[in-house]
Amino acid sequence: MKINNLIKQYNGKQVVDSVSFEIQKGKVTSLIGPNGAGKSTVMGMISRLIARDSGAIDIEGKKIEKWKSKELSKHLAILTQSNNIQMKLTVRELVSFGRFPHSGSHLNQEDLKKIDDAIAYMELEDFEDRFIDELSGGQRQRAYIAMVIAQDTEYVLLDEPTNNLDIYYATNMMKILRRLCDELGKTVIIVLHEINYAAFYSDYICAFKDGKIAKYGPVSEVITKEVLGEIYNVEFEIMQIKGRPLSIYY
Repeated sequence: MKINNLIKQYNGKQVVDSVSFEIQKGKVTSLIGPNGAGKSTVMGMISRLIARDSGAIDIEGKKIEKWKSKELSKHLAILTQSNNIQMKLTVRELVSFGRFPHSGSHLNQEDLKKIDDAIAYMELEDFEDRFIDELSGGQRQRAYIAMVIAQDTEYVLLDEPTNNLDIYYATNMMKILRRLCDELGKTVIIVLHEINYAAFYSDYICAFKDGKIAKYGPVSEVITKEVLGEIYNVEFEIMQIKGRPLSIYY
């Protein structure tokens, strides 16, 4: 996936300014930066939820505007910050929505297997007949990830997937996203505020500031005292855990 010179304005203010980078296939890429840096807006434009003012996005060598919505949804899945479905749905019914781009409402045996596999992968068998609104926040997030797995797309986009989760569920969520890449071969793109999670679970990081890319590259090149200090205007110290950088600020 290639992003070239994206620009977006709101009320005359340029919130995304000439953003260009390439998403590496089969890797986890995290978009980080202060509030208002433009990372969620870029994610929205990549997923076609937000119209771009100019610039280009290529997916599999094809301009994103050339993709029909149904075909694009077979290649790209998106989970936004607000996933509150106002319907009385069981976990299994929610996960089944992931097969809609493939078979609509007429599920076949392949669809049912994909749904079963997704529920099993997320260890939701004991909850599959429970209603979504009866689950804890962590269980509900797992159900939404299961829906994405059932959709079976190469690209998985998530905007703040650890938002409103305690440290236990947030850490488990990041482990799950890492597994989507390592075990299922997905290309995972995440908007994150938690720099520690980005540092530990990502392969690449795209750091934003004031609507522009401040630094893009492997974790080791972006998670440095100098880069983080410039982006966040906070003094950082970097520790190594299991050979990966972990950022701690004071």
